Amino acid sequence: MYGDEATIRRILTELGDTWAVVGLSSNRNRAAYGVAQVLQRFGKRIVPVHPSAETVHGERGYASLADIPFGVDVVDVFVNSDLAGAVADEAVVKGARAVWFQLGVVDEAAHERIRSAGLEMVMDRCPAIEIPRLN
Repeated sequence: MYGDEATIRRILTELGDTWAVVGLSSNRNRAAYGVAQVLQRFGKRIVPVHPSAETVHGERGYASLADIPFGVDVVDVFVNSDLAGAVADEAVVKGARAVWFQLGVVDEAAHERIRSAGLEMVMDRCPAIEIPRLN
């Protein structure tokens, strides 16, 4: 399992409310769009991260994590597994407290690196499914 219940709860309730959502664009047909909406409903500030740097759900977008001019607490990753490890490494550099790989995104080597760097990490889970379970 890539995220025990205690880790999931900690990320969703204790580690901060600013979530960089990597892969989020204004495409309503993509999972990231709906997940970001759910995160907002539960009080999270979402920060779209996508090469097109679009404004999504009223929040200004940035082309990369490095371009965000403020700290982020959690990096939520909606990219293919083969690209996810590099994003996770960028999250460490950015100073995030946790990394969340979405359903279907798995990189065991990245998981080990990120946990070794002292960050919390969840893989192959969806915060939009997990967060309603907390209430």
